Amino acid sequence: MDPRHQKRIKLLKQLYSHSFNQPQHKSSKNLISNIITNLEAIDALIKTNAGRFPVDEMAKIDLAIIRLAIYELVFQKTEPEKVIINEAIDLAKEFGSEKSYAFVNGVLSKFYKNETTKVTGK
Repeated sequence: MDPRHQKRIKLLKQLYSHSFNQPQHKSSKNLISNIITNLEAIDALIKTNAGRFPVDEMAKIDLAIIRLAIYELVFQKTEPEKVIINEAIDLAKEFGSEKSYAFVNGVLSKFYKNETTKVTGK
Protein backbone atom coordinates (compact mmCIF):
# COMPACT_ATOMS: atom_id res chain seq x y z
CA MET A 1 0.00 0.00 0.00
CA ASP A 2 1.19 3.48 -0.86
CA PRO A 3 2.74 5.15 2.22
CA ARG A 4 0.82 8.36 1.48
CA HIS A 5 -2.43 6.40 1.54
CA GLN A 6 -1.45 4.79 4.85
CA LYS A 7 -0.66 8.22 6.28
CA ARG A 8 -4.03 9.58 5.14
CA ILE A 9 -5.82 6.60 6.71
CA LYS A 10 -4.08 7.33 10.01
CA LEU A 11 -4.98 11.02 9.80
CA LEU A 12 -8.56 10.19 8.82
CA LYS A 13 -8.95 7.96 11.87
CA GLN A 14 -7.59 10.69 14.12
CA LEU A 15 -9.88 13.34 12.61
CA TYR A 16 -12.81 10.98 12.95
CA SER A 17 -12.04 10.33 16.61
CA HIS A 18 -11.71 14.10 17.14
CA SER A 19 -15.33 14.49 16.07
CA PHE A 20 -16.20 12.44 19.17
CA ASN A 21 -13.80 14.51 21.33
CA GLN A 22 -11.47 11.59 21.92
CA PRO A 23 -7.78 12.20 22.62
CA GLN A 24 -5.38 12.01 19.71
CA HIS A 25 -2.42 9.70 19.31
CA LYS A 26 1.02 11.25 19.57
CA SER A 27 2.09 10.35 16.02
CA SER A 28 0.95 12.87 13.42
CA LYS A 29 -0.39 15.02 16.26
CA ASN A 30 1.23 18.11 14.78
CA LEU A 31 -0.63 17.71 11.49
CA ILE A 32 -3.91 16.93 13.25
CA SER A 33 -3.38 19.99 15.44
CA ASN A 34 -2.88 22.10 12.31
CA ILE A 35 -6.09 20.75 10.80
CA ILE A 36 -8.04 21.35 14.02
CA THR A 37 -6.59 24.85 14.32
CA ASN A 38 -7.95 25.62 10.84
CA LEU A 39 -11.24 23.78 11.32
CA GLU A 40 -13.38 26.93 11.27
CA ALA A 41 -11.98 27.99 7.89
CA ILE A 42 -12.15 24.43 6.54
CA ASP A 43 -15.76 24.03 7.64
CA ALA A 44 -16.67 27.37 6.07
CA LEU A 45 -15.29 26.11 2.75
CA ILE A 46 -17.19 22.85 3.14
CA LYS A 47 -20.39 24.74 3.91
CA THR A 48 -19.94 26.86 0.78
CA ASN A 49 -19.47 23.78 -1.40
CA ALA A 50 -21.80 21.22 0.19
CA GLY A 51 -25.01 22.75 -1.08
CA ARG A 52 -27.97 21.94 1.11
CA PHE A 53 -26.03 19.57 3.42
CA PRO A 54 -25.21 21.24 6.77
CA VAL A 55 -21.77 20.37 8.15
CA ASP A 56 -23.20 19.31 11.52
CA GLU A 57 -25.56 16.82 9.84
CA MET A 58 -22.99 15.12 7.61
CA ALA A 59 -21.84 11.60 8.39
CA LYS A 60 -18.80 12.02 10.62
CA ILE A 61 -16.60 9.83 8.44
CA ASP A 62 -17.54 11.78 5.30
CA LEU A 63 -16.87 15.04 7.11
CA ALA A 64 -13.47 13.81 8.32
CA ILE A 65 -12.51 12.79 4.76
CA ILE A 66 -13.61 16.14 3.33
CA ARG A 67 -11.86 18.09 6.11
CA LEU A 68 -8.61 16.24 5.47
CA ALA A 69 -8.85 16.84 1.71
CA ILE A 70 -9.71 20.55 2.08
CA TYR A 71 -6.81 20.97 4.49
CA GLU A 72 -4.45 19.36 1.99
CA LEU A 73 -5.85 21.42 -0.89
CA VAL A 74 -5.79 24.79 0.87
CA PHE A 75 -3.13 24.71 3.58
CA GLN A 76 -0.69 21.90 2.87
CA LYS A 77 -0.50 21.94 -0.95
CA THR A 78 2.08 19.16 -1.23
CA GLU A 79 0.21 17.01 -3.76
CA PRO A 80 -1.59 17.87 -7.00
CA GLU A 81 -5.26 18.75 -6.46
CA LYS A 82 -6.59 15.84 -8.51
CA VAL A 83 -4.45 13.37 -6.53
CA ILE A 84 -5.87 14.68 -3.24
CA ILE A 85 -9.45 14.49 -4.53
CA ASN A 86 -8.96 10.96 -5.91
CA GLU A 87 -7.42 9.86 -2.62
CA ALA A 88 -10.38 11.31 -0.71
CA ILE A 89 -12.77 9.38 -2.97
CA ASP A 90 -10.78 6.19 -2.34
CA LEU A 91 -10.96 6.79 1.42
CA ALA A 92 -14.72 7.32 1.14
CA LYS A 93 -15.09 4.04 -0.75
CA GLU A 94 -12.97 2.26 1.85
CA PHE A 95 -14.44 3.75 5.05
CA GLY A 96 -17.75 5.40 4.20
CA SER A 97 -21.18 4.18 3.23
CA GLU A 98 -21.99 3.06 -0.28
CA LYS A 99 -22.94 6.64 -1.23
CA SER A 100 -20.08 8.39 0.57
CA TYR A 101 -17.72 8.47 -2.37
CA ALA A 102 -20.28 10.27 -4.55
CA PHE A 103 -20.95 12.85 -1.83
CA VAL A 104 -17.24 13.43 -1.16
CA ASN A 105 -16.58 13.68 -4.89
CA GLY A 106 -19.42 16.20 -5.32
CA VAL A 107 -18.26 18.50 -2.51
CA LEU A 108 -14.58 18.38 -3.49
CA SER A 109 -15.28 18.75 -7.22
CA LYS A 110 -17.39 21.82 -6.57
CA PHE A 111 -14.67 23.21 -4.30
CA TYR A 112 -12.02 22.56 -6.96
CA LYS A 113 -14.16 24.16 -9.68
CA ASN A 114 -14.86 27.23 -7.52
CA GLU A 115 -11.19 27.65 -6.57
CA THR A 116 -10.04 27.17 -10.18
CA THR A 117 -12.59 29.78 -11.28
CA LYS A 118 -11.25 32.26 -8.71
CA VAL A 119 -7.69 31.78 -9.94
CA THR A 120 -8.38 31.76 -13.69
CA GLY A 121 -11.42 34.02 -13.75
CA LYS A 122 -13.23 31.49 -15.97
